[in-house]
Amino acid sequence: MGRGSRLTRLDAFTKTVEDARVRTTSGGIVTLVSLCVVFILVIGEFREYRRIQVLPELVVDKTRGEQLPISLNITFPHIPCELLTLDVMDVSGEQQSSITHGIHLTRLTPFPESKPVSTTSLNVHEDTAPHLDPDYCGKCYGAPAPEKSNGCCQTCEDVREAYASIGWAFGKGEGVEQCEREHYAERLDEMREEGCNIAGHLSVNKVIGNFHIAPGKSFSSAQMHVHDLNQYFASPKEHTFTHTIHHLSFGPDLPASVKVHRNPLDDSTQLAQERSFNFMYFIKVVSTSYLPLGVSEKPYAPGAIETHQYSVTSHKRSLMGGADKEHASTIHARGGVPGVFFSYDISPMKVINREVRARSFTGFLTGVCAIIGGTLTVAAAIDRGLYEGGMRVKKLHQG
Repeated sequence: MGRGSRLTRLDAFTKTVEDARVRTTSGGIVTLVSLCVVFILVIGEFREYRRIQVLPELVVDKTRGEQLPISLNITFPHIPCELLTLDVMDVSGEQQSSITHGIHLTRLTPFPESKPVSTTSLNVHEDTAPHLDPDYCGKCYGAPAPEKSNGCCQTCEDVREAYASIGWAFGKGEGVEQCEREHYAERLDEMREEGCNIAGHLSVNKVIGNFHIAPGKSFSSAQMHVHDLNQYFASPKEHTFTHTIHHLSFGPDLPASVKVHRNPLDDSTQLAQERSFNFMYFIKVVSTSYLPLGVSEKPYAPGAIETHQYSVTSHKRSLMGGADKEHASTIHARGGVPGVFFSYDISPMKVINREVRARSFTGFLTGVCAIIGGTLTVAAAIDRGLYEGGMRVKKLHQG
């Protein structure tokens, strides 16, 4: 009894007997309203607990020596596929000329229709001649034969490569047996009015570099990267490098569920008024990692999504030089190669976007308790006020 009485004195929740309790209609209404308020607030607290937010973090990018994938989709409505060449070069000295692997061209009908004609690789003319004698060895017309052709130029493309390797202009292949056999000049004339779409993927070293789309076969001359522009400027049609970039991204594409940024060059269009025109895009690439909820923070952890974001600054100019049409105080240098050039630089920093819950489970429980306790306390005060007010009004009427 002694121990029980001591515990009784510690009871903070004193009770009243059933006969001393008074139930009122106003109290019932306040109770129902209180329950509705508690229910609504608890649902809101649960949604806040389930909400996932992305917290960005900036760290030093310690990954090196890996390849950087690039995905592109660009349309040129005023220049045929046969005149376009895609090249890549970087500060390490590596060059990829006339890239064909992973890149596809779609010939387009003349502008403004610009509908697909056919899809093929970068080389849109015949590369094979199955009807030739097996012992046939075509001439290279004074140029060294390409390494892959065993000392012979079997096709018109082989002769073009041979000419490009020593910096000779090729033209339309007049007098070249292989080109006349393949009707290269006729087919080139048929494509003059066409446009071209370049799409695909390429892989580059993760260092400073550039890739560009320019007319004519590319080659190195006196340690300089140049293009054979003879066909481009000799064409009777006014080809221009007006283009639309449908898509350009670095690294793998993100799933739609985690895509929180848009590539800045997607769906952008640039217009060229003349054939001697140059477009340059200066791109800053930043490594980006997305860590879904519950994924480890270690690099390349299972479930982590590694990609890249980029910012871009663009510039365009006429290769004829002279004062800028929009800024009279700006004077452009004369000369250069027409085309579209993308110069990219790799940032030494890395952005980590980590998914976390906005509230912890203990925070959720604390919030629920606060909602219930706070609501009932306010409801009790309101009910007490209504009850006391009703009693005083009743006493006034009786008096």
